[in-house]
Amino acid sequence: IISRPWRGGKPVLKYKHQLSIVPFFAHSKHGTMTEASERAILTYLASSPDAVIEDTFPWSEESKLDHAAVVGAIKSLLAEEYVQAENLSASFYTLTDEGQSILDNGSQEVIVLKALNEAGKLSLPDLQAKVGKDVAKIGMGNCMKKKWAKKDGADLFPLKTNDEAEDEVQVLLKKLAEAGFAESAISEKDSKELKRRKVLTLVTRKSHKVTRGPQYAPQRVKKAADLTKEMLDSGAWQTAQFKPYNFLTLGEKVGGGYLHPLLKVRAEFRKILMEMGFHEMPTNKWVESSFWNFDTLFQPQSHPARDAHDTFFIKEPAQTISVPEEYYERVKSMHEVGGAGSIGYRYDFKREEAMKNLLRTHTTAVSSQMLYKLANQPGGFKPARYYSIDRVFRNETMDATHLCEFHQVEGMVADYDLSLGDLIGTIETFFKKIGITQLRFKPAFNPYTEPSMEIFGYHPDLKKWTEIGNSGMFRPEMLRPMGLPENVRVIAWGLSLERPTMIKYRISNIRDLFGHKVEMARTRTAPICRFDDATQ
Repeated sequence: IISRPWRGGKPVLKYKHQLSIVPFFAHSKHGTMTEASERAILTYLASSPDAVIEDTFPWSEESKLDHAAVVGAIKSLLAEEYVQAENLSASFYTLTDEGQSILDNGSQEVIVLKALNEAGKLSLPDLQAKVGKDVAKIGMGNCMKKKWAKKDGADLFPLKTNDEAEDEVQVLLKKLAEAGFAESAISEKDSKELKRRKVLTLVTRKSHKVTRGPQYAPQRVKKAADLTKEMLDSGAWQTAQFKPYNFLTLGEKVGGGYLHPLLKVRAEFRKILMEMGFHEMPTNKWVESSFWNFDTLFQPQSHPARDAHDTFFIKEPAQTISVPEEYYERVKSMHEVGGAGSIGYRYDFKREEAMKNLLRTHTTAVSSQMLYKLANQPGGFKPARYYSIDRVFRNETMDATHLCEFHQVEGMVADYDLSLGDLIGTIETFFKKIGITQLRFKPAFNPYTEPSMEIFGYHPDLKKWTEIGNSGMFRPEMLRPMGLPENVRVIAWGLSLERPTMIKYRISNIRDLFGHKVEMARTRTAPICRFDDATQ
């Protein structure tokens, strides 16, 4: 919960790094903070029968009390009817670090336009050097979208002067700041646009209005919960106040464990893939190096997917300890000068980029390691079928169908002289086993597969065609550095675990399936997962 002081009825912006967490059991010389808050509340209400705390948040500020402790005290006093409380809430916006930067310095597109007008024209590397890589990436796209700039060859040219371009984002943020960041200061449309750009978030602060309760007293008398031997010996039980007992209440029902819907679907997929002769890959390592996650897959180090806007990089430890050096040199050579009929990417391959640690963006990082082991195992290469079902992470905007983490289902076959027909046949067999018999394949592009295909299926429950996966044949530029024989081909396909689970269990919002908002009741009542095998 983000707490803010209020001055003059308006919230004062506080950054997250300025906030401190008050320990729940922090002690003062008069006892716990909750007890001190109880005494302050009862004393304040003692001034008059009509005394009222209109809003506990500003009252806590004035009384120099922690609001969380005040709320805890109110809940405790409510239980014994010392007070009555009415729930209050107030919503307001807070700026992200990027939003504060735009408010102070202007939006990325305006910064880029100013740089272009100042220089006349700039190449992308020069623009990145002048304004920064992150600003250039966002600002250039928005400039092109708004037709403030155009690209001619490798250079960017301005189409408007600085005075002709209005910084709409900064104008909105200034308007918001002048209104005290109130929710009503901007329209819902503007709010959605600013949230999409990740420059602000909406925060709801909850507080209470407090008045005297039926059992109010200026000082709280603690009621005893148990009748003790000492009470009987001293006779204190005759005047002591006891908490009420409910002799009819039953104990909490003890339930067994329940499998999450994702685990039920995963179990079915595992059974199907093992029936098809696949062996499971070890995917229990979530942190991978950029070398295994990107470089071994022949994905260039300048690829947008390797940007911090799309990938979660690890701060500590920031780099991996080691990679197979001979293999590293072969991968580096393939990127720089090519091989196996390819001219490579023609750039300087950087070791520091390859050694960066990250949360894996796909389980194909493990597939690459398994293929390297297959090529270098004692006795040489032997055909194999592998699969994996595990978690991957991507820095995406969360919505009803996307999360920053999801589960990827991946299958891979390595054998001699495989063809695109083998890939299509394997995919058709798998999907028939989960009840999808009508498939379509659309040409696509992947950095590490050629040819590549998107998989579309006609789902009998949804009564429509929907994209259900991706597939392809691993490129020679990926396979040759591993040491695999020249006539070895590797076919692979993948899909998410969440999408078929949502379809199977009729779930429309992915946050109701996975994450902290999932209802435990849904997990308890989810039916058994079973797919109708169309091959039988």
